[in-house]
Amino acid sequence: MKKIKNILKRISSLFKIEDDRIKKVFGFLFLFSSLYLTIVFISFLINGHIDQDKLGQFSDEISNFGGVFGHRISNLFLYKWFGISSFILPIIVFNWGMFLVFEKKLFGVFKSFNIGLVLITWISLFFGFFTPPSVLGGVFGGEMNTFLDLNIGKVGTGFFLFLSLIIFIIIKFNPRFSSNKFDKNEPVEEEDSTEDKQNHELSVEAEPQIIDEELSKLDATEEVTPSNQTTNLVEEEDNNSEEEIGIEVHVNEENTLSSKDIKTKLEDLGDYDPTLDLSNYKIPKVNLLNEYGSGKIEIDKSELEANKNRIVETLANYKIGIESISATIGPTITLYEIVPEAGIRISKIKNLEDDIALSLSALGIRIIAPIPGKGTIGIEVPNQNPATVSMKTVISSDKFQNCAMELPVAFGKTISNETFVADLAKMPHLLMAGATGQGKSVGLNAILASLLYKKHPAQVKFVLVDPKKVELTLFNKIER
Repeated sequence: MKKIKNILKRISSLFKIEDDRIKKVFGFLFLFSSLYLTIVFISFLINGHIDQDKLGQFSDEISNFGGVFGHRISNLFLYKWFGISSFILPIIVFNWGMFLVFEKKLFGVFKSFNIGLVLITWISLFFGFFTPPSVLGGVFGGEMNTFLDLNIGKVGTGFFLFLSLIIFIIIKFNPRFSSNKFDKNEPVEEEDSTEDKQNHELSVEAEPQIIDEELSKLDATEEVTPSNQTTNLVEEEDNNSEEEIGIEVHVNEENTLSSKDIKTKLEDLGDYDPTLDLSNYKIPKVNLLNEYGSGKIEIDKSELEANKNRIVETLANYKIGIESISATIGPTITLYEIVPEAGIRISKIKNLEDDIALSLSALGIRIIAPIPGKGTIGIEVPNQNPATVSMKTVISSDKFQNCAMELPVAFGKTISNETFVADLAKMPHLLMAGATGQGKSVGLNAILASLLYKKHPAQVKFVLVDPKKVELTLFNKIER
């Protein structure tokens, strides 16, 4: 105890030195010492088991970043003494250095030393209670727990640790455990009593003034006797009671605005602009997106002619005549519009979907019978060499950039090669389904990209939930 007191006295005298140069020298010494201790402690946790057989030797094969001295001092603190709680010591030393050099402190200079010593000891005992002597609690924590176990038992040791922590918190922070807002010893002042006192004082002060005013009305020549004074006062009261007291009423009427005036005022103010909160925000540039393909549709006349002939032959085999046939070429699908002869049932053509697909050697076709708004039947056939529709061409299209939708989403291009834009605000529940490779993930990313390129952060908020952690792994980096 005497040694600790002497150390504390020397440290306190150091903080009272008037020479600024000595303070700065010791301050930088403390700062670099704290950094050195932190590095050698961390290195001991990583490489301590490798250098354990070289302890006490001056060897070049020491793995600790602090060399032989660093290995020795970290072995002393982390293993022989207090274990992992020794990391509090560099924090205390760093706090001293900050105060001496910059006159700034993270904690109280001397209070941090006292609290730090208690925490180092208690944490060492805490880890020693659960584990054998190791870098967690150190030999000190293990031996002290063994001593306590022999004397008060395992349960008593646990109660001792818990009780010592509570005592420390009470001494240092003095928390309140009662839920009462007022202390029992504090007198509670009643508001009614104070108001009664004020009213009584006002009445006492008002009575002399009334009497003085009544006396001033009497003639100056007339002698004022007690009997004369009372009779005059009675007469004055009778006269006042006979006179009628007039009350003047003042009513301030304010002008009210009509609904038309209020409307014009609101128009002058204008609508609230939520984008003003982040006025410096800039919408991402389109050149961030990669461009795939030329964006132009290449027409293969031989493929169109072959598909037309196969469709006509297949329908002719089932005695279905065609008056005319036309083709609308899209990026990935070509729509063949046919006009059947009079008297042909539409259901008869619909039932031939698989036969037409077989004759065309296509993966699958779709028959639209009839096409809405037209007197034709549509047969959608996949192109042999489909064109890639890039997100860049869709985002930079005039239809998307100048649309007036609340939540515009560019899904791609239609068969007629027009950008297809839909309003997500009109689709509060949108289900995206399909087999593997049909483009569900691409559609989801198209929705997110469209909103990012069209809306301000103050206008839309994202809540992305991915229970299977499959679709939205791309956004893991911005999760926090």
